[in-house]
Amino acid sequence: MSDHVPLPARTDVSALAASAVERVAAAATRLAGQGERPAIDPVRVAISYSSERWFRLDGCAQTGFAPLSSFFRTRDGHVRTHANYPHHRDALLRGLGLPLHTERDDVADALRSRDTDRVVADVTAQGGLCVPVRAEVPARDAALRRAPLVEMSRIAHTPPPPPRVIATEGSHAPLGGIRVLDLTRVIAGPVATRTLAYLGADVLRIDPPHAPELETQHLDTGHGKRSALLDLRSPAGTARFGALVQGADIVVLGYRAAGLERLGVTPELLIARHPGLIVLSLSAWGTPDRRGFDSLVQAESGIALLESTSDEPGALPAQALDHTAGYLLATAAIELVTRRAREGGSWRATTSLRRIAAELLGMPRTEHPTPGVLPASADGHTQTFDVDGRTVTTAGPAFTFPGGQDRFAPPRPWGRDEPTWT
Repeated sequence: MSDHVPLPARTDVSALAASAVERVAAAATRLAGQGERPAIDPVRVAISYSSERWFRLDGCAQTGFAPLSSFFRTRDGHVRTHANYPHHRDALLRGLGLPLHTERDDVADALRSRDTDRVVADVTAQGGLCVPVRAEVPARDAALRRAPLVEMSRIAHTPPPPPRVIATEGSHAPLGGIRVLDLTRVIAGPVATRTLAYLGADVLRIDPPHAPELETQHLDTGHGKRSALLDLRSPAGTARFGALVQGADIVVLGYRAAGLERLGVTPELLIARHPGLIVLSLSAWGTPDRRGFDSLVQAESGIALLESTSDEPGALPAQALDHTAGYLLATAAIELVTRRAREGGSWRATTSLRRIAAELLGMPRTEHPTPGVLPASADGHTQTFDVDGRTVTTAGPAFTFPGGQDRFAPPRPWGRDEPTWT
């Protein structure tokens, strides 16, 4: 990339974003049978990574974080909480021993007299999300960097599947015919599957009917996918899901391992029951059952302190760990579809936000945020859709590729489609 991606930070988030987008664009170009270098626009990448800044619903900007998703000062430091979902907000307040109607200022007052480790332990015990703000540990990050950014492995040997695909030269949909079952939410997984949909895959997102998604979050990453509700706790839902997996090429998992195991949808079980499947999985921390989000990983890994410009912790100019993980996982999907078509086999790829954080912490950094500033305008890099009678404006694709489209298909209303393949 000839120019820096305008995502100003002390850490080199600009190069991190550029590398991730270049990888997926190059993989898409190869799959489409094009020899040309993919077109990468630094401003387009920055706007895609900071998409929440440009999102509009009926012309109105939306709040990215709920009031209780924030940094809070404790007696001996700071914690970072995440409470965008109502059940996480309630768990946070239960862990703090506060009434469920408690507002932010009262939470802040309560935390100032409490020790960081006790706050984290109490909230975590209730299923809430709260981490300490820590300094980086270079040795730990170096150890994490010894593993690939995305771990890919063949799980079983099976014959190549009958060609339902893949690309033909000059195709506008290099993943045309590939079916993707999406069991993810919150940026990283949805960015991965949105990218696969952009490349022509038939992506069906499955959500539990008892856990509604945040509307703006779904619309900001739901482009080109169908969205269905299915209760995997019921025999009928389990049977329907099994039929969907039988017809899928790729399953993408973003939920905690314990929850997936209760539902019988771990990578190992899925591949054992459905030979030839590709399973992509991601987590916040790289450990099976620890809850987490981008902002929390930034706080505990040391990024928040590195990016601080005052006596309060700071943050990256975008949810860059999430977006990077999404593009890298999409790249792995493209590579594994190609390998499966050539060699056969069942495959798995996995990454974590913590592994991405370690990569960023190993890159060059500066005392002064650089390069430049975030784009002042997203003109020419956003799209506007009518979704169920509402006007939705989102960032456009982070990349284009020769012979491909340069626009997303519209997002669908959450949960409105049938859990079937087209």
